[in-house]
Amino acid sequence: MEPDAITSLKIPGSVVRRLPRYLTQAQHLRQEGVEWVSSLSLAETLGLTSSTVRQDLSHIDFQGVSKRGYSTAGLEGALARTLGVDHDITCVLVGAGNLGRALALHDEFGRQGFKIVGVFDSAPAVVGKKVGRFTVQGMTELAGVVREQKVEIGIISVPHEAAQPVADQLITAGVRGLLNLTTAHLLVPAEASVVDARVLASLRELAYGVKRR
Repeated sequence: MEPDAITSLKIPGSVVRRLPRYLTQAQHLRQEGVEWVSSLSLAETLGLTSSTVRQDLSHIDFQGVSKRGYSTAGLEGALARTLGVDHDITCVLVGAGNLGRALALHDEFGRQGFKIVGVFDSAPAVVGKKVGRFTVQGMTELAGVVREQKVEIGIISVPHEAAQPVADQLITAGVRGLLNLTTAHLLVPAEASVVDARVLASLRELAYGVKRR
């Protein structure tokens, strides 16, 4: 499935945000040897309603079986295809600071099909150093790696002021998806996608929730 498949299917954003949760649960159940799962079971596990589960899964090309529910293997495959993760996805990581190093050393990315093929940084003191199995490369080498490895996603873990120039460089090189771990708001062309993953903002939201209770 092409990278813009979800957009072309016009799945609502709220549903798209829940689909990875269904995929994770389907993977877990299949690995546990569970062959079938009902919408009620999915709803109870994920804190949703049965109707929400059925409506969400109606957006993917997969049908349940009356009185049996959904085949976990079939559901996993259909969700992976819909999300575009039914193949290994090549990624590069820009920023070899503490957060970037932790991500580069995180084996779960590879196990879930997200293959990091390079770690980059602009600091001369960092370039050439080892981070796990990676040797940190300079930014001048980024475009070549992106094109040679057909990189689909760029993970940005740099200081605020460097985020937009890094995003521009990744997009120019051909990357179509950015995971933004910075505090910056990134401006990208319409053909590119950005997802913001901001721990501090999430903590502030959580602090508000704690305060209200």
